[in-house]
Amino acid sequence: MESLTNSQSNGLIIALKHKGAIIDMNRLVIMTVGITHSGKTTFAKELESVLQQAVVIDQDNHAEFINSHYKKLLPLEGPNTLKFSITNAIVEYAAVQSNFHIILSNCNLNKSGRTNVLRYFHEKGFISIIVYFNLSIEILRARVEQTERSKAIFRSATSFLEVLERQGNSGEIPPSKDEANYLFEIKDPNTTTEIIQQIKQTLVN
Repeated sequence: MESLTNSQSNGLIIALKHKGAIIDMNRLVIMTVGITHSGKTTFAKELESVLQQAVVIDQDNHAEFINSHYKKLLPLEGPNTLKFSITNAIVEYAAVQSNFHIILSNCNLNKSGRTNVLRYFHEKGFISIIVYFNLSIEILRARVEQTERSKAIFRSATSFLEVLERQGNSGEIPPSKDEANYLFEIKDPNTTTEIIQQIKQTLVN
């Protein structure tokens, strides 16, 4: 689950595809996709407050927790398997032991990672939604230059600019309409409220 493991209208719903999921549970899994400082965390918190019966699972929180308390256990190189293990345990608990909608707030840039995660939720009867944050690099650079976010989440990076450049040049495949039941794209930050309302509306459709 490494991605936990980051169309053309300005944020209007652009795709709907049912994948044979059992939807009588009426639970949503909302996955954010986007590079650093694209607004994923702010969006997830706002969506959580609107849906009410929802929980945000954010890997940055897990990274900061590990760096504060278990830094000695971090792998010296390669994937951060400790962080992924913690995230997977929380995801499993939330999916099986609660009735909350689940908001996966992290970059989820890798397509195979997204596919594996969403397959897990489809098998459990969730309705899947991807929200793709596709803001211009100019907006993202401006945000990074002004950021006051803690660097406690870093394992090897030294700045958010470094993270932005690495993620922006990763060559990962953007999400497509065949990956989830619903796909939204955000190109304009001013459309986020409208998208949140559209996601809420999926619960009554």
